[in-house]
Amino acid sequence: MTETPETLMSDTQRRIGFLVCLVTIVLAVLDMQIVSAATVPIVRDLDPAHGIDKIPWLVSAFSLASAAVLPLYGRLCDVLGAKHVFLGAVGAFLLGSALCGAAQSIGQLIAARAVQGIGAGGLMSVTMVVIAQLRGPGQRDAKGAGMGGILAGGGMAIGPWIGGVLSDHASWRWIFYVNLPLGAAVLVLGALVLKLPRHGGGRRIDFLGAALASAFSTALLLVTEWGGRQYAWSSPQIAGLALASAAALALFLRRQVTAVEPILPLSMFRVRELRWGFAIQGLVGAGMVGAIYYVMVYLQVARGMDSASAGLFLIPMALGMTAVGILAGRLAERGRPERTFVITGSAVTAVAFLLLATTGTHTSLWWLRAELLLLGVGFGQLIGQLIQLVQEAAPRHQLGVATTAIRFFQTLGTALGAAVFGTLLTRLDDGTGTASYVSAMDAVFLCGAGLMALCVVLALRLPKATVAVSAPAPVRT
Repeated sequence: MTETPETLMSDTQRRIGFLVCLVTIVLAVLDMQIVSAATVPIVRDLDPAHGIDKIPWLVSAFSLASAAVLPLYGRLCDVLGAKHVFLGAVGAFLLGSALCGAAQSIGQLIAARAVQGIGAGGLMSVTMVVIAQLRGPGQRDAKGAGMGGILAGGGMAIGPWIGGVLSDHASWRWIFYVNLPLGAAVLVLGALVLKLPRHGGGRRIDFLGAALASAFSTALLLVTEWGGRQYAWSSPQIAGLALASAAALALFLRRQVTAVEPILPLSMFRVRELRWGFAIQGLVGAGMVGAIYYVMVYLQVARGMDSASAGLFLIPMALGMTAVGILAGRLAERGRPERTFVITGSAVTAVAFLLLATTGTHTSLWWLRAELLLLGVGFGQLIGQLIQLVQEAAPRHQLGVATTAIRFFQTLGTALGAAVFGTLLTRLDDGTGTASYVSAMDAVFLCGAGLMALCVVLALRLPKATVAVSAPAPVRT
């Protein structure tokens, strides 16, 4: 008899397992956003003289480490089983959180953020693998993917606010310590409750391929982080990193062709849902960073708001993502194909970007809130449903690789989007005042509309029906 979550776990255990996954996603999303509101208290406490120059590394160390381990997490899930990798990722995240809270210098905090990032790389991606296995093969239950998108949207809106509250009324260290009791509960409940199948997919792990993927993503992310900020785009540092990234990518692709058990099998790209799903997710990542970051910039530069007040304007976007995420999940459970949501979500998001491009210094703030609500309606159809589409189309023995791959492409898209939008804004802003800056941001939003229009074109190439690829029988973990 083939073992599935239905045969290994009771209904109560599956519900608890699902709740554990949701709490884990909350930890991951909040920690991506919460530090942004605490940078000033951190610098004031640890290094008031020189710490401000090192603040970007608090974000970079976390994002670089998170992206670097994503390909390895996917393969580990398929070989060792999602439960073991999930618990390991949570443990690494908690260790990093404890080290961050106890840091006595900016250097220690940056190193601890890297440890935390290694764990965080698995929190969102591996958790979605666990949710997919709790659902079981052949079941159309979109609640997991949909709730993941809902929590991501809510975390984007309330993360900075929570960070500000903890920093103002307790200590910045509590933005890290608050992870410990929740994470400990996740570890204990996950270890006791989760009993997941493991699909036979070979026992080898391509560590060389994982290292090359990490080198490629790290160099590329450093190019996007440093280019046009710390170094000129034409500088030897940026040119060298770009060449290193290209060389690592070439070696990685060659390794995937020759490896017995590749870390990211190129055969997956023969499946149309995976090929176009990865591409669309990358474009969505770029679009989201363009929307969130530059709306915040517009409110602070053109309207003179502080960061906390500007952050409240993301709430309509989060509400749109939440409402539509719930609706899309329920419709998907009733048989509505994910392809439909990807098409309509891309189209709605493109329209929202076009409306944002008409926003000026005298635009009603209520109209801006309506535009952000519409943006959330678009993104709410994309985030969870893209993950669902990829998971349903992936070979069952490559579920972990496919799920972490879509997160990996989103991370790369976010980095490239930030670099392209930032360069465009810098080139078009002539420095003559607010009107020039707003005009340059309009061009950024038009670029975002173009990216989402391209998503519509790619989504139309998705097949109308998704059929999961058969796989070997699973074994107990």
